[in-house]
Amino acid sequence: MKQTLTEKIISNHAGKKVKAGDIVFADVDRAFVQDGTGPLTVKVIKEMGKGLDRPERKYFFLDHASPSSKSELSDAHRVLRDFASSTGAVLSDVGKGICHQLVAEQYALPGELIVGADSHTCTAGGLGAFASGFGSTDIAFAMATGRLWLKVPQSIKVTLNGELPEGVSAKDIILTLIGRISASGATYKALEFGGEGVENLSVESRLTVCNMVIEAGAKNGVMPVDDKIADYLEKERGRKFDFERLRADEGASYESEIIIDLNELEPVAAAPHSVDNIKKLSHLEKEDIKVDQVFIGTCTGGRIEDLEAAARILEGKKINPSTRLAVCPASEQVFLKALDAGLIKIFTESGGFVVTPGCGPCVGIQGGVLGKGEVCLSTANRNFKGRMGCPESFIYLASPRAAAASSLAGKIVSP
Repeated sequence: MKQTLTEKIISNHAGKKVKAGDIVFADVDRAFVQDGTGPLTVKVIKEMGKGLDRPERKYFFLDHASPSSKSELSDAHRVLRDFASSTGAVLSDVGKGICHQLVAEQYALPGELIVGADSHTCTAGGLGAFASGFGSTDIAFAMATGRLWLKVPQSIKVTLNGELPEGVSAKDIILTLIGRISASGATYKALEFGGEGVENLSVESRLTVCNMVIEAGAKNGVMPVDDKIADYLEKERGRKFDFERLRADEGASYESEIIIDLNELEPVAAAPHSVDNIKKLSHLEKEDIKVDQVFIGTCTGGRIEDLEAAARILEGKKINPSTRLAVCPASEQVFLKALDAGLIKIFTESGGFVVTPGCGPCVGIQGGVLGKGEVCLSTANRNFKGRMGCPESFIYLASPRAAAASSLAGKIVSP
């Protein structure tokens, strides 16, 4: 039986060959929660009366409220700190960074099955893992037993051809795809990426693409494993692993195939209030849309290549006086790299401000909450009403290049 990459990985963890539609119990390599979803997971584990299976592979991230903006959030942090300390689980405290970035930097490996109580857990698919988000109670079971049940998703083949033009980025790839199939076009499906275009993408770009497959409803997104992934893990991260070129079998069965020619892509944005409301930036530019705030950061725009791209545009320039620019590195490591490279200086001298590594303003808790009627151009992954703290604000999603250019212009422009 020819298998998709998703079917292969799940088979290796279910102890048998599986196909789309099968319901299986699978061994879990790693499981994690963050400060929004973690307290309920801890409560359920305690009610089960069990400890943690392999606690060194269970992770508790304090990233959404980093640092805490009110006492209730501080209490939630204390619950997770105390539980991690008492069980031997791994705690990632305030300022260390976003769970998805840290999982990619420090923990995830190709071929693993990774689950998290956060919908963007699928980020790690960029490293060739099966990674998917589940509810807090499901993650409690996975943490306590080391196993989890799931339905093997059908796969959609996404073939990327060519190479991105100057000024176009991974964010434009995934936004274009979501715009093509809609926010529900891949519901409980696997989006499996392949083609020569994948080989032309950096690993960080692959992580960005896989992060947002959930915005099309997908259960997971996954990239084939190649030398770039090996170099990222071993040379950049100093992490050894048994290298295997994991990829789908030739002749594997897919529900459908989508072909994207990267050479033909243009910079785009998701306009309010849906991530599939995709507009070309060249068209939005003509509408003269003023922006009150620009946000560069998150698990889809806060990696070092993102900050480098933004800094190249901002260097030696000043942001528009009517616009605020918030920058949030995705992790402590990214922050230190940006500091060493002089990027933090560029952002500050341009008139922007840098906040603590973590989710930053993305979830509307702290670090740049919007006011009524305000417009924000963000590199984040969601733009529904109230996402950044105010249901009467307007959020556009675009690449770090577009965000930087728009902060200079004071309005939405194409990079």
